[in-house]
Amino acid sequence: MFDDFQEIFSTLRKNKLRTFLTGFSMAWGIFMLIVLLGAGNGIRNGILFNFADMATNFVKLWPGRTAQPYEGLQAGRRVKLDSTERPFLEEQFNQVYNVSPLISRRGPNFYHGDDYAPGVLQGVLPGYQNVEAVEIRAGNGRFINEADIQQARKVIVLHSRTAGLLFKDKNPLGAYINYDKVMYKVVGVYHDSNMSQNPNSCIPLTTAQLIYNPENGYSQVAMLLDGLETKAQNESFETDIRAALGRKHRFDKEDRSAVYLYNVAREFLQFKGIFNGITLFVWIIGLGTLIAGVVGISNIMLITVKERTKEFGIRKAIGATPGTILRLVMTECLMITAFFGYIGMLAGIGVTELLNHFMGPAQAPTSQEDLVLFTNPTVEPYIILTATLVLIIAGLLAGYLPARRAVQVKPIEALRYE
Repeated sequence: MFDDFQEIFSTLRKNKLRTFLTGFSMAWGIFMLIVLLGAGNGIRNGILFNFADMATNFVKLWPGRTAQPYEGLQAGRRVKLDSTERPFLEEQFNQVYNVSPLISRRGPNFYHGDDYAPGVLQGVLPGYQNVEAVEIRAGNGRFINEADIQQARKVIVLHSRTAGLLFKDKNPLGAYINYDKVMYKVVGVYHDSNMSQNPNSCIPLTTAQLIYNPENGYSQVAMLLDGLETKAQNESFETDIRAALGRKHRFDKEDRSAVYLYNVAREFLQFKGIFNGITLFVWIIGLGTLIAGVVGISNIMLITVKERTKEFGIRKAIGATPGTILRLVMTECLMITAFFGYIGMLAGIGVTELLNHFMGPAQAPTSQEDLVLFTNPTVEPYIILTATLVLIIAGLLAGYLPARRAVQVKPIEALRYE
């Protein structure tokens, strides 16, 4: 075997340009495969980043005004979502759980001494933490709990940026802030990727109802869904919930402005479908490029075998077996494929790391409305392992036909070959 390697290296050195051109086609193919897969991964990570701070199986409802007359009632009526919505939705739909009403209030700033911060005050239930994936890190207190709800306590959970503006480097827990002439005790500080100029801070829903919204109902009702795995199932659920709310509040189920609905689960499934299509396209293009490289190597190896016809005839005449010649040709092809393929793989990984360095951090959102489309275009380990397997298979495929041609050489005809 060692002699085979020496002979292969000697043959490759004699034909440096041919060896380089043969290997370059394979290096380019694997390079493009890695870069395209890395770019596809960057798109996927960008899509997932936009859903990082929220559950991907929730629906939100907002009250609106009717646009159509219904059963003798005039258009333009205001639909009011109230405390009956929670038991109604949980009773009507088995898929619904963790119904979380919300009251939102904009306008006044938050004050602590001479410092102030803009923001939005939201009255929420404890379940809101699961809907929006609110993160409270160790040492930063707690979220709204059931005792806060039952006793309508004047406590607040601040967004981390609001806390930073009001308290600088001081610990805000236990301190009091002023919002619209009402004092709230800070019991927690939460983090998320919300870059809005007016981040949300949370108080108990019952407190918000008593102080700010005794008669006007909820600003929003959010809920989590279970068992809806497809786009069709989500669309069917949307139709059913509109019909149920239409019967309850007396509006036409086709009246979209009566109750506005946002189904993040359906949107997430749509994004996943787009990404799966992109991934398939990337694999087709990448493998197509790689196959072109394999064909190029195979053609050049066929030419090489033809030029070495006399050599193979002499080998057979002095006792070389077909298996020996087959191994020699396929090993040579596999070595070229593996060596240049790994060069292409390393170059591809290097390019994805450069993309990650320059495009990943630059794509961080600067406001809540920004949509991240591309971030962290790195190549995962399983892709490296897959590419390695592809290299081995490509090398074997590229060498098989030339090796068979070499094995079929007859010694007498080969010795006559010029």
